[in-house]
Amino acid sequence: MIKLFSSHRPFCPGLFLTACIFSVIPFSTQAQSDREPEAHDFAEPADLSLPTLFIIGDSTVRNGNGTGKNGEWGWGDFLAPYFDRSKINIANNALGGTSTRTFYRDRWPTVKSMIRPGDFVILQFGHNDASPVNEEMTDSGARSRGTIDGIGSEMQSITNILTGQFEVVHSFGWYEKQFVLETRMRGARPIICSLIPRNTWRDGKVVRHADSYAGWAGEVARIENVPFVHLNEIVAARYDQLGPEGTDPMFVPGAGPHTSRAGAELNASCVISALKALPANPLAPFFSEKTESITP
Repeated sequence: MIKLFSSHRPFCPGLFLTACIFSVIPFSTQAQSDREPEAHDFAEPADLSLPTLFIIGDSTVRNGNGTGKNGEWGWGDFLAPYFDRSKINIANNALGGTSTRTFYRDRWPTVKSMIRPGDFVILQFGHNDASPVNEEMTDSGARSRGTIDGIGSEMQSITNILTGQFEVVHSFGWYEKQFVLETRMRGARPIICSLIPRNTWRDGKVVRHADSYAGWAGEVARIENVPFVHLNEIVAARYDQLGPEGTDPMFVPGAGPHTSRAGAELNASCVISALKALPANPLAPFFSEKTESITP
């Protein structure tokens, strides 16, 4: 215990005031912990004696505060039941509106600080990376969140119109590689997912993104020797089976790629199916009985 007063020192009113301030902090912290979680809140490991699966991505992975904002759900909100929580923590830290660039810049430092040796990080990005790199504010908003296409080393130096700050923008693949590298530097294991498909049809099939973000994610996984969950193709194949009418309930009308609860639950089951199909599934020891009903 740190002593604020000593018999060898005279009484100091400033130190007495500091002690009084310290004494009320726990009450303030407790009051904050009772509030409803917000979209930007971070999910921390519940039990530090266990490994943690960190989930990162955009709103198709975690929407709002994880309580179905406007009926929109992310698949990360339904992944936990597939795991034995006495063996592993699940921390969904995805955030709506983020691209690889903005998540890496603004949110990743905090998530990374929580990662410990033996943990896992599963990531899915791509829906917001196609946005403008530098964008004026308009009535519809502006986020300056876009990345350079591909997985190369191209760079673009900008003064961010929104922040006024100098920024070097990299490719989608460059940011994905950084997530992989820095996860490994923390002693954890990364897993890459391709982005979920939209409810867009062509010639009787759901449109895939093999020539863009889904393909680029797969290339990064191959180059970096990372387990790859080809969610874009797996989910699209399920939608093909359902047909347009059967797929419509998987999405929230007029909400772009945002899934309903049914869609998010289907996508979560597809993540587990893909993990079970991996030649060496690093998460297999932590599965719950719920996964027994999922076929690879």
